[in-house]
Amino acid sequence: MKRERFQSRLGFLLVSAGCAVGIGNVWKFPYVTGANGGGVFVLFYLLFLAVMGVPVLTMELAVGRASRRTAVQGYRALEKPGSKWHIHGWFCVAGCCLLMMYYTTVSGWMLGYFFKFAAGVFSGLESAAVDGVFFSMLANPWEMCAWMAITVLGGFFVCSFGLQKGLERITKVMMLGLLALIAVLAVHSLTLDGALEGVKFYLLPDFGRAMEAGLGHVVTAAMNQAFFTLSLGIAAMEVFGSYMSRDNTLTSEAVRICCLDTFVALMAGLIIFPACFSFGVEPDQGPPLIFMTLPKVFQNMAGGRLWGALFFLFMTFASFSTVIAVFENLQACAIDNFGWSRKKAALVNCAFVLMASLPCVLGYNVWSDLRLIGGRDVLDSEDFLVSNLLLPLGSLVYLLFCVSRRGWGYERYLEEANTGEGIKMPRWLKPYFQFVLPVLILFILIQGLL
Repeated sequence: MKRERFQSRLGFLLVSAGCAVGIGNVWKFPYVTGANGGGVFVLFYLLFLAVMGVPVLTMELAVGRASRRTAVQGYRALEKPGSKWHIHGWFCVAGCCLLMMYYTTVSGWMLGYFFKFAAGVFSGLESAAVDGVFFSMLANPWEMCAWMAITVLGGFFVCSFGLQKGLERITKVMMLGLLALIAVLAVHSLTLDGALEGVKFYLLPDFGRAMEAGLGHVVTAAMNQAFFTLSLGIAAMEVFGSYMSRDNTLTSEAVRICCLDTFVALMAGLIIFPACFSFGVEPDQGPPLIFMTLPKVFQNMAGGRLWGALFFLFMTFASFSTVIAVFENLQACAIDNFGWSRKKAALVNCAFVLMASLPCVLGYNVWSDLRLIGGRDVLDSEDFLVSNLLLPLGSLVYLLFCVSRRGWGYERYLEEANTGEGIKMPRWLKPYFQFVLPVLILFILIQGLL
């Protein structure tokens, strides 16, 4: 079967950035920035994105583009005879499944809140009642199932049309819509009274404030965020490498994807921090920030129903772009490994993800007493396995595969990475890739497990 290709370079960049741009950018980035002193955290985040994120992204894309295959078959095409690197490919498939087992639920929350704001559910509610909207949604398994199912069915419906007519066409519209929404929301936030204080907190480096949070803690948090923002290590990006052209170097494309990803994260902060400072809300409140704190902020704004609906539409686009990108990976893996048609892969994977997402939905109501890894609930246990184990471990495997003689080898990786026009990956970075970068990733892995 002839390998599908992206229709355009813009399509590749927007789909790849759409996979990277997710809840981590627009939910986690602002509150982690708030908890770690603001501007200094952002500086370290950008540094680690350059020295860790870009190199590992080029490696995952290189394996995809050189092999024209997804995880398992990609390793098989490039590994030396008798070696077992392809076993990691099955862990990548498991990682994508596990990620979707809870990500579809959270994406469903975003969709649900968009409709709630648009329908005026929050209009005139007291502060405690705003929190109650979220808690009542969690307590209702039927509502939670409905939003999750719409997300899953919609995602596989898009992917069933193929790469160009489904994923590329819809993601282009969503990402351009997301970028337009984020600009409108940021400009509106910047016009609020007291917004300038929020911008200063967010973007002006203040080492005194960073020292209060603990400089070591700030650096570690920035390293973690830079590493996890691109969802590397579970072949979510490799599949897009397998569809891309050879016209541009992988370093150029990786830098562009990182810039788009970072732009969305920074702009999300420009929406949230000025709004929080304008209405006297602490910006470091963690996960409740999106579903409890911000609805109260929107309520107090002029035209808050409209701004709240637009914000959660933006959040829906951000999360759904990741959902359909990972669904495409699951489908492509089924097509590559089992020889299925695209329609069959869509139907089987859709049924599987619907069933596999139920424990996360029920973990908030019917199974609310269920505690798994280290006393965590279902969602946090699934997230722990993906974020703290499979992503860093998988990135380490990709790195070692690309730089060691027992794997694909540095020369072959470098040749693939530097094919095309654009920024070349320097040969002299080899010692850094072989000895420093593995230690940094191991540090993240060990710290996450501890």
